[in-house]
Formats: sequence, structure tokens, C-alpha cells
Amino acid sequence: MDFDLSEDQKEIKGVAHELLATRSPFAKVREAAESGRYDESLWAELVELGWPGIAVAQEYGGQGLGAIELAVLLEELGYACAASPFFSTATVAAVIQAAGSAEQCSRWLPGLASGEITAGLGAWEMAADAEGAAVVLIIDGEEALLVASPATETLTAIDPTRRFASVSGEGIPLGGGAADRARAAIAAEVVGVSQRALDMTLAYVKERKQFGVPVGSFQAVGHRCAEMLLQTEGIRSAAYYAAWAAGADPELLPEAAALAGASAGDGGRDVTAAAIQMHGGIGFTWEADVHWLYKRAQVDAALLGSSKQHRAALARHALAKLAQGVGA
Repeated sequence: MDFDLSEDQKEIKGVAHELLATRSPFAKVREAAESGRYDESLWAELVELGWPGIAVAQEYGGQGLGAIELAVLLEELGYACAASPFFSTATVAAVIQAAGSAEQCSRWLPGLASGEITAGLGAWEMAADAEGAAVVLIIDGEEALLVASPATETLTAIDPTRRFASVSGEGIPLGGGAADRARAAIAAEVVGVSQRALDMTLAYVKERKQFGVPVGSFQAVGHRCAEMLLQTEGIRSAAYYAAWAAGADPELLPEAAALAGASAGDGGRDVTAAAIQMHGGIGFTWEADVHWLYKRAQVDAALLGSSKQHRAALARHALAKLAQGVGA
């Protein structure tokens, strides 16, 4: 069985990686964070490529692809730590496409796919990109709700590369595993964040010398980097399993999303914290770019929800499978 991306998916990933390396280097991320504004030119370019509607049906102006293609883009946006409303808008569009009613799809998807309107994503107390959004997807435990034209109050979060606000308003429940679909997408971004933290760390420990040799040659450093790799690959496997389930086998999605939520929530924070530690004294400075990744991972973990909650869900799924096996 082939678990790799298809050739088309690899091409999407390659184009996104190359584009963001040019259009969203850390200098641009820092500029957006310090100014408190998104990179509007980057957002315009992503819209021109049609990426906000990557998982939206063509009848609504989207590209008609699926959750894996969305995950591919979110991974690369996470890798770049890009400052744009793409994360929330594309994710909410994909969730509405999969779980929304015909009326909700007709109302929201054309504008979200075209970039004419944006969406927010998160919890009542803290949602990404909620301020100015036409619609916000609220994840409240296992429930997901759509809030149209929400009332918002700006929040200052640890991650200044993204805009946050608290939300109030009337929420309309969504079925179809909407909350799980959103968590799968968030986990995909954490894959990119973690991979970038690992790549930066490996580059640093190969160059930084102590006692005349690269610090990466020290056994303790090598072991820590190996742990970072193990966690990053674990997050990747869980996130793409959830993305696959969202499109191919929705019955598996609750379990897959719980696995992705637990893995990405804890793993993303651990990997990015280790990256700061492996950078030594410079890793704790404002000038070192690695802290943008740590902050993004912290907030993504909050958006994913409690890892304890996800592990409890995994335990329930395991017990249910065991009971079915005994009953058979």
C-alpha cells in the first residue's frame, strides 16, 4: 500500500513551498507581527491561486479537491509561519463544504473560495481571524457551530503573527464531524511548524561549534534532535491519517482526529520548545526567528483543545473496538 502523496499533491506542495520561501521569509513574518497587520500582498497572491477554495466544490468557485490537499497547503503555511487569514478561511470553507447544509454552502462558499470574505476559527474565548470575518466556526468540545457576523473583542495572544478575538453571537450547530475536520486541519499546520523547527535546529547544531567541534556531534544534542524527529513524524502521520479519514472514511474520523489532536497539541509544543533549547542562549532572544514557531505551536495547541480530552476519546474508541471484538 502506498502511503505517499500523489504526484499532483506533491506538485501542490512543491509550488507552495517555493512560493512561501520567496514571499513569506521570516523577515516578512517579523514585519507583520510587529506591525500588527497581515501581509495583504501575500493573501492576494494566495487568492489568485485559488487556494482558499482548495477543498471547495467547483460549483461554488473552488478547486474541487479535498482534505489532503488542504492539509498539504496548511503544512507549508505552517512551515513558513505565514501571516495571512488563509488558515482560518480555507479550513472553515472546507468544513462547510463537507458538513454544511445546501443553504450554508450557497451562502458562504463562493465568497470564501474567492477571498472576497474571510472566516474565523477557534473557541468562543479565542478564535483566530474572527475580527472582521463574515463567519466564524466555533469548536466547543465535540460540537461545532457557525456564527454569522459575530460580535468580537480583540485579544492579544502569544502569537503576534495571527489575529485573535473573543466571539459572541448565535451559533448554528454543524454535524458531519465538523469539529474533527477542523482539528485535522489545525494538526496539519502543526506538521509544518514542527518540521521547520527541526530543520532550523539541525542547521544550527551543525554550524555552532564548541570546543572546536559542532555541537551536533555531542551525544546529548544528537539524542534530543532524534526525539524532535520522532515527534515530528508522529504528528505528520496522525495529521495525514485524519485528513485521509475526512475524505475517504468519515467513520474513522473521530478516532483519527483525536489521535491528531493529542499528537499535534503536545508534540508541536515539545518540538518547538526543544528547538529553542537547542539554539542555546540565542534561542531565547527576540532576534532569533525560532520563537515565532514556538508561539504558533502554543496557540495551535489551544485551538486543538485539551490533549487529555483527546486521549480520553481514544480510550473510548479502543474500548468500543475491544467490546466489538469480544462480542463477535
